[in-house]
Amino acid sequence: MAIRVKPPLLGPMVTKKALLKKTKAVKKQTGPTFNRLTVLWVDNNGVPFITTGFFAAIYRGTTLVQTAAFDRFGVVFFSSVPTLTTVDYTIQVYDSLARVYRTKPIPAGVEAFAVIG
Repeated sequence: MAIRVKPPLLGPMVTKKALLKKTKAVKKQTGPTFNRLTVLWVDNNGVPFITTGFFAAIYRGTTLVQTAAFDRFGVVFFSSVPTLTTVDYTIQVYDSLARVYRTKPIPAGVEAFAVIG
């Protein structure tokens, strides 16, 4: 099988405008990507669980902050917890019968968190 040759990025009739367009500096990210705490529940291989009917509760110490339902892709979004978090939280993951599956601490300074297993 022959190796495919890529065409050059700029042809022989290059203008200064084309060069300037290519060399523009890329703007660096200055803040978090997510504006609210997002938690993903995955297995040991990093594959999200099917979490229809599951929900989670997030606590600050012993005070309940918010409960939220997982979507079917293993993601739960806490709308009342801004990121980057400034305090430690604890998340409890429940099934549809309110049985606790996992309890994990979430450290301060995060915008997303993965519950593994």
